[in-house]
Amino acid sequence: MLPRFVGRLGVADAVTIANAALGFVAVVVAFVDIDLAARLILLAAVADGLDGILARRYGGTEAGPYLDSLADVASFAVAPAALAFVVVTDGLGIGFDSMTVELALVLAVCTLFVATAVTRLGMYTAYDVSGDYTEGIQTTLAATILGAAILAKVAGPWLVLAITGAFCYLMVSRIQYPDLLARDAGIMGVVHVLAILVPGFANRSFPFALLILGIAYMVFGPVFYWRESSAPPNADAHGNA
Repeated sequence: MLPRFVGRLGVADAVTIANAALGFVAVVVAFVDIDLAARLILLAAVADGLDGILARRYGGTEAGPYLDSLADVASFAVAPAALAFVVVTDGLGIGFDSMTVELALVLAVCTLFVATAVTRLGMYTAYDVSGDYTEGIQTTLAATILGAAILAKVAGPWLVLAITGAFCYLMVSRIQYPDLLARDAGIMGVVHVLAILVPGFANRSFPFALLILGIAYMVFGPVFYWRESSAPPNADAHGNA
């Protein structure tokens, strides 16, 4: 007897499920190879964009939005939190023999990151999925910035912890972010792929470029990126200013 998902899920759903699997692998690998774990998280972000393209091309399923949020919990909530935890504890030389203040702080920030990311994903699925903007920084963007900063070797352990803590608020904030135009998403995708494939090329230029692009959208997107079809930054749910 065939599994119940046969005939109900599509090609986009398969990519979404692969995204979740990448998140789990990234968590395990983080304790062995930090750079590889960061690359796997960036690869999951590519898969997250690809499943949307496939859904638009071949059609989505009723399960698609739910699978997408569930996969994102693994890849853009748990995986980046685990990566940040390993980077900070290793960088600060924090041991696990006893619960020190430093270890408790790192654990609390990373745990809060997971909690707020899950909250943001639930709110997105309930309220934002049908619009062309979303409230709060996307979990994909938060994970991408963290992964790119680690790959680019520009963030020490305390800065990684500070970035992780900042995202705990930013992901559940009311800041409105418009969806990227296909052209800009394509540019980001190319840089994503290059950062994954050749992270060390030209003094880590591609992870650094991805980091700059991510930060630029995070800082300037809500103010300068609004498209004609998008609601203005202070609009309500009906699109009125």
